[in-house]
Amino acid sequence: MAKRMMMAAAVICLAVAMIIPLSASANSFSSITSDSIRDKQNQISKAEEERKAMQDSLTDIKKMVQELETQKKDLKNYVAGLDANLAVIQDKIDELKQLITDKEAEIDKTAVELEEAIAVEEEQYAAMQVRLQFIYESGNNYYFDILLGSQSFGDMLNKIEYVEQLSAYDKEQFDNYVLNREWVETCKADLEAQKEVLDEARKRVEEEEANLEALIARKKDEIISYESDINNKEKAIREYEEEIAAQNQFITDLEAAVAAERKRMLEQNGLVLTYDGGVFKFPLASYTRVSDDYGMRIHPTLGVEQFHNGVDFASPTGTAIYAAYDGIVVASAYSATMGNYVMIDHGDGLYTIYMHASALYVSKDDVVARGETIAAVGSTGRSTGPHLHFSVRLNGEYQSPWNYLSQ
Repeated sequence: MAKRMMMAAAVICLAVAMIIPLSASANSFSSITSDSIRDKQNQISKAEEERKAMQDSLTDIKKMVQELETQKKDLKNYVAGLDANLAVIQDKIDELKQLITDKEAEIDKTAVELEEAIAVEEEQYAAMQVRLQFIYESGNNYYFDILLGSQSFGDMLNKIEYVEQLSAYDKEQFDNYVLNREWVETCKADLEAQKEVLDEARKRVEEEEANLEALIARKKDEIISYESDINNKEKAIREYEEEIAAQNQFITDLEAAVAAERKRMLEQNGLVLTYDGGVFKFPLASYTRVSDDYGMRIHPTLGVEQFHNGVDFASPTGTAIYAAYDGIVVASAYSATMGNYVMIDHGDGLYTIYMHASALYVSKDDVVARGETIAAVGSTGRSTGPHLHFSVRLNGEYQSPWNYLSQ
């Protein structure tokens, strides 16, 4: 009798000892259910759909160029059409880069889930080994021996309930192990699927960036060809001068509108922007060289002397363009000559203009701070390669940007 009671006590002690470590490990995965595994499997299916969609969405450069062939005789419309296509490709690149960022975060999260699941699986497996070894060493009749050690019928009923609870506990732990094992395998599959999407996205970014550069090169060739053609020479010079005059008039009109608004605010005792004389921040995150300086120059393709109203900084597509100084955005738009451009009012008649961007990150009436990213370098408008055309105007006249810049 004493031997049986000792065995029963040993079973109870072992069960308690097993329950404590298993529960401590399982608590962190108590939320794992068949539904959570199903959700993870849906993520895998979604990742596969994303990967296939990327494979089918590569930009058709040949088709784009063919559709624009009819516009080649009208350079302004041709440039505008090309820039619209550049914008489509740039949007794709931006979307793919965002997808890459999202997938990297998902992969990190799934890797952590997998690591935790494997740790729990190892603990569960080790605990079950101890349990099975005990059952084997105790023989097939150890539950029966517990019951034989009952002191009374009531004691027997209590022990029967305990044996049922212990059996249920064993089954629950095994079910948890099987569920967690399935979770481990699902996490592995999800991790692999997300990595495939990431690899595909990186590949597509490279291809779309190559498409972007190819279209920019095509645009450069067409502009140079058009402007260099002796039959178009006079027309090209006249068109260029008209476009620059229209551009300057547009900017002058903007300045006049801003001055009128400032006067209105002054009359209403509102806040008026003033320039405090500080040094401008260099407007680019990085640049390779000054491709065209401020002042009189021989136009590179027209071959005539023209005034260049800003400084051209050659820089790779996508390079961040900074606001040179605190101010208010008075224009953020597109024109056939300036391409995507931003114009900022710094107060006291001082303005900066940033041209040929691939993307614009600010809107009209936005307040910007010195050094804030407002756009990205591109080759939109009358441009033959990625660069920033940076202009400064004071009281309606262009100024040398070097008078304000700090490198």
